[in-house]
Amino acid sequence: MKLKRYATFIRFLIAGGFNSLFGWLVYSAAILMGAPPWLALIAGIIMGIGFNFVTLGGYAFRDMTRARLPRFVMTYCFIYVVNLICLTMLKGWIEQPILGQLILTPFMAMVSYVVLSRMVFTGRREST
Repeated sequence: MKLKRYATFIRFLIAGGFNSLFGWLVYSAAILMGAPPWLALIAGIIMGIGFNFVTLGGYAFRDMTRARLPRFVMTYCFIYVVNLICLTMLKGWIEQPILGQLILTPFMAMVSYVVLSRMVFTGRREST
């Protein structure tokens, strides 16, 4: 069981790296186009949900059961709120939102793994 969990974590790191880069690029593009950080985060979340469900569900957790999608979306809403709070708190030290989000990305990836593995991809499959 530990080996399976370790393999899942390694696959999550690989998929999460691509997902994080994609989300950060969408966020950065939105900021550069003049969007405020809260809106840029929403753009990154919306653009990434479908892509992330395939990479995380299909590749990392090996489970793309459609029944998991509503919880996946709700989890990303939670992740958005945590990210926005952290970004707002970090603004006192780092005023550049793109750099701030880049610094937060590893932390948010770990939050994502914990929440997704415990709330969405819990190990038991659900019906489609």
